[in-house]
Amino acid sequence: MKNNIPNKIHIIGSVGSGKTTLARNLSRKYTVPYYELDNVVWIRHGAEDIRRSDVERDQYLENIIRSDRWIVEGAHSHAWVFKSFQNADLIIFLDTPYALRIIRITKRFILQKLGVEKANYKPTFNIFMKMFKWNTGFEKQSKPMILNMLTQDNINSLILKDNRMIDQYFK
Repeated sequence: MKNNIPNKIHIIGSVGSGKTTLARNLSRKYTVPYYELDNVVWIRHGAEDIRRSDVERDQYLENIIRSDRWIVEGAHSHAWVFKSFQNADLIIFLDTPYALRIIRITKRFILQKLGVEKANYKPTFNIFMKMFKWNTGFEKQSKPMILNMLTQDNINSLILKDNRMIDQYFK
């Protein structure tokens, strides 16, 4: 542990929970590289992203988790991500209220369409609608599974309702 922060952190939460903001802020404050799982899955390629093969994706994640210090963030809770959970010194679950995530998804879409906020993807109406679907799916399927995983004896975890509460943990 360096600077009162674990060396390897995995942040998980739904769309609009504040994962990227938290990862970016921790990265900046403690000089730890952060990685978005969406960018592990996708090669960002101009107007159209290209999905990595499962082998490429898994190797990319393996390279990240082999490093000494990292922050990985994403909504993914699939089997291919489990190595990140297993290697993390701390798993942070951003369990932001559902209604707040809806507001954030809407705000993000508007800001991206106006060009005020950067997007790793083309902010289409179709993607906007999918985010609501993903948010609901996360709440119903992924959240119970994640909460169950975090009850395991050997997992160091933190559940936050607001990503701004992290400072209380690292003091």
